[in-house]
Amino acid sequence: MTEPAVYDFKDWILSVTDFPKPGIVFRDITPVLASAYRFRCVLTDLAKVLDLDACEGVAGVESRGFILGAALAALAGKGFIPIRKRGKLPPPVECQSYTLEYGAGALEVKRGGGRVVVIDDVLATGGTMGAAIDVCTKAGYQVQDAAVLIDLTYLNQFRWGDGQKVKSLAEYNS
Repeated sequence: MTEPAVYDFKDWILSVTDFPKPGIVFRDITPVLASAYRFRCVLTDLAKVLDLDACEGVAGVESRGFILGAALAALAGKGFIPIRKRGKLPPPVECQSYTLEYGAGALEVKRGGGRVVVIDDVLATGGTMGAAIDVCTKAGYQVQDAAVLIDLTYLNQFRWGDGQKVKSLAEYNS
């Protein structure tokens, strides 16, 4: 089967109701990852919305942000900085707590430096992305930009830095 030349990323993302809790609609990106064509399209378009020449690294948020971020870093010839859940990296680390629409947690990153972009799969309430940007800054990185595959705009008005909006490839308004 030949994939279409023009695509809408939302056509490739599954909506799973009541997961992981009742009332939540989970946006499942596994169909994107399972197709080399779709995965390449996502990476290519993320590279287009970000100025990867202006950074030294790509920081990806555990866990699906790892997949997108590491692949994007390799594509761009940049280093990858993992942003992990608390207790998953050996010390020393910087830590930042956060809340999201159905829980709370903390993110950690190793200290470093240089300009980075932060990548995750979904922007929901902004708690995870805000914590990722904050922990990278605490750890010595200069966050140049942030992007996600999916922005659930109906759950957030998230801005960071000087009012910057997180870049996205697919927006859901409801």
